[in-house]
Amino acid sequence: MFKMIYNIARTELQMLFYSPVAWLILVVFGVQSGMLFADQLAQLVSSQEMGYNVSGSTITIFASNWGGVFTTMQNYLYFYIPLLTMSLVSKELSSGSIRLLYSSPITNTQIIVGKFFSMMIYGLIMIGILFLITLCSWAVVKDFELSMVLTGLLGLYLLICAYAAIGIFMSSLTSYQIVAAIGTFAVLMVLSMIGGWWQDYDFIRDVTYWLSMPGRSGKFIAGLICSEDVLYFVIVVCLFLALTIIRLNSVRQKIRFVITLGRNIGVIFLACFLGYLSALPQLKLYHDATSTKMNTLTPNSQDIVAKLDGGITITTYINALDPGASWYAAPHFLKPDMARFEKYLRFKPDMKLKYVYYYDTTSNPMLDKRFPNATLREKMVEVCKIYGLDSNKFMGPEEIRKIIDLSGENNTFVRQIVRDNGEKAWLRIYNDMQRFPSEKEISAAFKRMVMDLPKVGFVEGHGERSYSGGKDRDYSAFANDKGFRYALENQGFDVAKVTMDQQVPEDINIIVISDMREWFTPKQEANLQQYIDRGGNLFILGEPKRRDVMNNLFAKFGYEMTTGVLVKRDTNLQADVILSYPTKEAADSIAYDFGFMRRRRMVITTPSTAGLEQIADKGYTVTNMFTTDTIGVWNELETTDFIDDTVCLNPAIGEVEKIYNTVVALSRKVGNKEQKIILTGDADCISNGEFGRRVPTARASNFSLITGGFFWMSDNEVPIDVRRPALPDNKVYVEKTGSKVIKWSFMIVLPLLLAGIGIFLWIRRKGR
Repeated sequence: MFKMIYNIARTELQMLFYSPVAWLILVVFGVQSGMLFADQLAQLVSSQEMGYNVSGSTITIFASNWGGVFTTMQNYLYFYIPLLTMSLVSKELSSGSIRLLYSSPITNTQIIVGKFFSMMIYGLIMIGILFLITLCSWAVVKDFELSMVLTGLLGLYLLICAYAAIGIFMSSLTSYQIVAAIGTFAVLMVLSMIGGWWQDYDFIRDVTYWLSMPGRSGKFIAGLICSEDVLYFVIVVCLFLALTIIRLNSVRQKIRFVITLGRNIGVIFLACFLGYLSALPQLKLYHDATSTKMNTLTPNSQDIVAKLDGGITITTYINALDPGASWYAAPHFLKPDMARFEKYLRFKPDMKLKYVYYYDTTSNPMLDKRFPNATLREKMVEVCKIYGLDSNKFMGPEEIRKIIDLSGENNTFVRQIVRDNGEKAWLRIYNDMQRFPSEKEISAAFKRMVMDLPKVGFVEGHGERSYSGGKDRDYSAFANDKGFRYALENQGFDVAKVTMDQQVPEDINIIVISDMREWFTPKQEANLQQYIDRGGNLFILGEPKRRDVMNNLFAKFGYEMTTGVLVKRDTNLQADVILSYPTKEAADSIAYDFGFMRRRRMVITTPSTAGLEQIADKGYTVTNMFTTDTIGVWNELETTDFIDDTVCLNPAIGEVEKIYNTVVALSRKVGNKEQKIILTGDADCISNGEFGRRVPTARASNFSLITGGFFWMSDNEVPIDVRRPALPDNKVYVEKTGSKVIKWSFMIVLPLLLAGIGIFLWIRRKGR
């Protein structure tokens, strides 16, 4: 049997390579892939010569969405394979040679499998061209991610095999080769589009989404092997080969149509059933071939998920009247939305995802303007008409309120995570370009369920900034703004109001004191001192205008705010808007966020800030976190109008030009814990208004003071550390001349070589 299959495959290959079509496809395929490779390599060379970071060179060359060799070529295989398969069976039908095969002892299974093996070998040749590009990249890229690229080659090869099986089936249906090619194109088009069909129905959604072919090889290209995707290609290949064999058997043996139809339906149902089993989260296996495991949850997230014993249900609530991103989880987009949690399902396969559709009052000025006199239900019906949704699936306000109260979330798009033991957490979308929560936010929500996370208390009652107010000078964005990704509440912290009229509660881990206008009463000061003495952490934000009050507080830690306001002559910024730079010490000993800022040359803006100077040693270890520029900054004592007046350095009155500390970190051992304190000379740097500032000459990242500072003060508990190792492939060992040589080698030499071999074989055959 195997010998016969081998002979058929060899014969088909001989006929294929005596055909100019096969060689033409290889030449075009080689030119196209070589051009893509050369362009990506040239871009890397140019970027490197310009001094830019070229880490992730392997991804750039092969897996980039903007011209990557593999990501682009997978889209063109769609056109190549039908041209190869269109004649595999149809030529036998049109020439009548199929009767000779029927009269021989060769079975239909041997015929089809043999022809398929010939296409598998041809596919290996196509992959061989890409492998040459891989070898070249391996030679010129430092720490090349070979395993990731080999995984991508596997994915492309499986895609070629699937296309070939479909092409063979279509070729068996007609004696006309062109019709077979067009039919193959049509089937491939259906498989590329079917994932978006009938998405309103749960069962059909699962079936059609599984049948959808786009993205299957994309995971391989990204370096991830999933058993579901491997089995998908195997099932598709076996399905269409089986259908082809059934088709030929029905012709050869004159089998009745009803029996043939039953066999086809049986094979299709078996394929769907196996596909359903392969898609079950409990049965999936994964292998991440990337060096940094970028397709896998980070170890910290894995540890959190491992502690989530019992069942977990994530319910997404979608308000039809929400002007935000509500329709990202509409029925048409349900499967892509579920995919956002695939990394977690890998480690928690019993996790359930539910979706609830409703309508209720929410802020939507555009909808109110368009339908000013409509009821809530009428507005919902109109919205459903626009988006093509079934309005009967949406619960009314009374019905949804019996299930859950979403008024605290303003009835916007939100997810609630519920554990079987009753513990709950919210997961929101954010008002930024990314919109959806990243691994950091999702893992923080899960971590709430497995441990008590730090609680931050905001001291009020002495003129401090409000942690719930929405004015520019307030701290709601920093503390609890549900739409701000970096708000403490979204990063895993709880926040609460604290008054110093009584002792600070034991569950408060960090207190924030900002811009005090009045000093504490003796009782309040005693309660504060008791909190300090027990080792409580503090985040203290001063302001030059409150120097007299704030210095009383700073003095407890051996510091004071300098006189005046720090200024710098800068044509792009107001003089009192100071750029503060993270120090190496902060990057090394406080938080990794500050190291990231240094690498990206980021700053925080500190408008109207004072410097911080140590006046006494209170037993704390001091780390200067942020400092001013090395030149041009002084403490202005005369000018108060920084809009219309021009600042001028006057040393005679005590103005000193030097490097000033604007943020300082203090730490000491208190009992069995480490007390951590952060002092700033500016209270505006993390205010609502300052997060929106754009600096022409630098990249402002004020939120990093929140994420980095509170990461340190929470003993690295939250925000969740989801760092991965730096990509090692950060250099290319070739210059422009070398890249041009590589370009012409793949675009001219290789195609000419392939064309030459094809012409030689054609002449040799003609000469016989």
